[in-house]
Amino acid sequence: MILDNVHSLKFFLPELALTVGILVVILCDIALKGLRNRLNPLLTLFTLLLAAYYTLQLNGVASASLFHGMLAIDGFAQFFKLFLLLAAVLVVLASLHSTELASVHQGEFFALLLAVTLGMVLLANSTNLAMLYLSLELVSLTSYIMVGYLKTDRLSNEASLKYILFGAVSTGSMLYGLSLIYGMTGSLNLYTIRDAFLSQGLEGINQFTILLILVLAMAGFGFKTAVVPFHFWCPDVYAGAPTPVTAFLSVAPKAAGFAVLLRFFFSGMSQTGGGRWSAIGGINWPLVLIGLSVLTMTLGNVAALTQNNLKRMLAYSSIAHAGYILMGVVVLTGEGVKAILVYLFVYLFMNLGAFLVVTIIYNSDQTFEIEDYNGMFKRSPFVAVAMAIFMLSLIGIPPFSGFMGKLYVFGSVIDKGLYWFAAVGALNAAVAAFYYMRVLKAMLIEDSKRTAAPLQISFLNQALLVALLLPNILLVIFWTPIDRWTAASVRLFGGV
Repeated sequence: MILDNVHSLKFFLPELALTVGILVVILCDIALKGLRNRLNPLLTLFTLLLAAYYTLQLNGVASASLFHGMLAIDGFAQFFKLFLLLAAVLVVLASLHSTELASVHQGEFFALLLAVTLGMVLLANSTNLAMLYLSLELVSLTSYIMVGYLKTDRLSNEASLKYILFGAVSTGSMLYGLSLIYGMTGSLNLYTIRDAFLSQGLEGINQFTILLILVLAMAGFGFKTAVVPFHFWCPDVYAGAPTPVTAFLSVAPKAAGFAVLLRFFFSGMSQTGGGRWSAIGGINWPLVLIGLSVLTMTLGNVAALTQNNLKRMLAYSSIAHAGYILMGVVVLTGEGVKAILVYLFVYLFMNLGAFLVVTIIYNSDQTFEIEDYNGMFKRSPFVAVAMAIFMLSLIGIPPFSGFMGKLYVFGSVIDKGLYWFAAVGALNAAVAAFYYMRVLKAMLIEDSKRTAAPLQISFLNQALLVALLLPNILLVIFWTPIDRWTAASVRLFGGV
């Protein structure tokens, strides 16, 4: 069902709430200088929660295309809206007591956070190539500013510049690929593009052009998801950006990137039948993605082994996890898409939790070096144990929720008969255990070479740490609702 502009508005309330929230935060920052430091975070949280409320109100609504086919409203869209809004809420709370951001004015920061969230929501729901590109640009431009938000910090400025340069090349390449699609089909709508390719038949499609489109499109999607070979920006940007921004980039834009990648390939470049997809044009693009997945997880894990800076280590870890998530894309089944949703959901809690611990320790010690974490258990047993749980969850050790993420993605490729691919993923998970355990060794076993006072942790950070710990511990016990939610999201995606 395709809705016109007027009838689409009542389904567009979450995005409208974010848009109004951006304007209100900016006006408050300008007009209420005496109250803005307190009001801005409250207004930001209220806006995000209001958008989440409107999103929940759309549950059960029949799938439709909004604004004459520009955006989709379906279970898949609902999942990513809630996911991205939750990530933004957690990052707002984590930023409130960050010493990195305490030294700068934060009014624009919250407006930018709302803007990038709006861009990601639109990106995840785009079914039109023009909307896809504009949404990607909104996400990118706001992210560039957030990375360089510490204007007096050389590393932050350098990270922002590198992010801009890599982003410009990747996005420009993708835009050229999208223009080729329009030239071949005469349409910007993904579903119309798929029908146009199918009507031409295998013999009528130029396979070289399809392959070129695949490569160019992956430049844009790979940039957002930090997939090899489009990952070069990731370590320097993660290390130079404020830690709350790094935490946000490691989860939210990556999830939005995978959402639009699934929309693009599964809705526009594949045909559906019996819950399975097959590629259009005779190009075996799943094989290409298998190669990218293996390279991504292997390079990320091997490079992380040599890192002494914890933020850079987590950056390479994030690259490796992108490789694991990509495993669910290549199998071309609904179970593969479901595995991606499950992995992203659990990754949200374990990765944001790890970055929150990094923020808490930096607030006290002003360091990101792993050797400075020695003896942390004696200084703060709670923080050390919390970090241990997040690290074990990132490895995929049961009974923590990270195990469920790996179980689903490995299971999806095994069901497809790709046993060697699952074995490569398992070997990479074993390699990852070495550098995660290195952090635990420093915090739990090693003795500090200096006398350090106990960590001072704000009540908000303690509460947020508990809130992130509980899903890592309890989700496995209460897993059925998550399984049903992700299954419903996939069932309403792409007509499956």
